[in-house]
Amino acid sequence: MGRSMGHRAVPDGYEDPRVTELRAAVSRLRRELAAHPGEFPDRAIAEDELAALAAMAATGAPEPRRLRRSLLLVAGSIGSVSALGPALAEVREAVEAFRGTWG
Repeated sequence: MGRSMGHRAVPDGYEDPRVTELRAAVSRLRRELAAHPGEFPDRAIAEDELAALAAMAATGAPEPRRLRRSLLLVAGSIGSVSALGPALAEVREAVEAFRGTWG
């Protein structure tokens, strides 16, 4: 099987540790948001973007620029909900692990 220039073959079953971290952080924030009793105006935006982040993580090769955009939308949507702050910080750290590939 041919490979495109710049792409390396990876062993079957290998997952980038950054993707694993992203998947776990997004999952935690989604659970905490779902359990949060309060309503706020941009909750649907946060839920949609967290779903997009989860989908990107599921592919195993998320697009760094899209990660960054989704993070900004999630942070803007739930940034004022202090109860979600620690979980949001984990998502931010997981997205920032891709920083060197933002281009």
